Amino acid sequence: MMSPENRLHFSALAEGIFSHLVAEAGLTGRFTVDSAGIGGWHEGEPPDRRSIATAQNHGIDISGQRARRIRSSDFRDFDLILAMDRDNLTALEKIAPPEASIRLFADIALRTGEDIPDPYYGGPAGFELVYTRLLTGCSSLLEALGAERASCSGNTSSVR
Repeated sequence: MMSPENRLHFSALAEGIFSHLVAEAGLTGRFTVDSAGIGGWHEGEPPDRRSIATAQNHGIDISGQRARRIRSSDFRDFDLILAMDRDNLTALEKIAPPEASIRLFADIALRTGEDIPDPYYGGPAGFELVYTRLLTGCSSLLEALGAERASCSGNTSSVR
């Protein structure tokens, strides 16, 4: 049986979007939402200023988040880890214990199997495109978890 709390692990923007959707749905307290990355290049720093601006344009504040690297305890603490793209999926599978459940975000949340692009080297339009894909996926994921929650609860996790 799964635990009554849902623990999710996302990219910074997905964390902000999902947290916002949870609050809008009146489900605060049912989810613990977090984000982490494969590398520690920006550890301790806030999200990219363009991610902050994109989220802010949609009424979501992610400026208080701080980057961190995925920890081995994340594989134990989260029942499902969702990677944003295949490169991160492969990297996660290399460091995860055999019992870890790791999936591609778009497989679970969008049912498309696509990679969510990293907009870091692009302009604002790329961040807006990623926001749209993440909003669609996070909305579907919340709906699925809500339906699943009617019979039992699940833990989900995602990493960028």
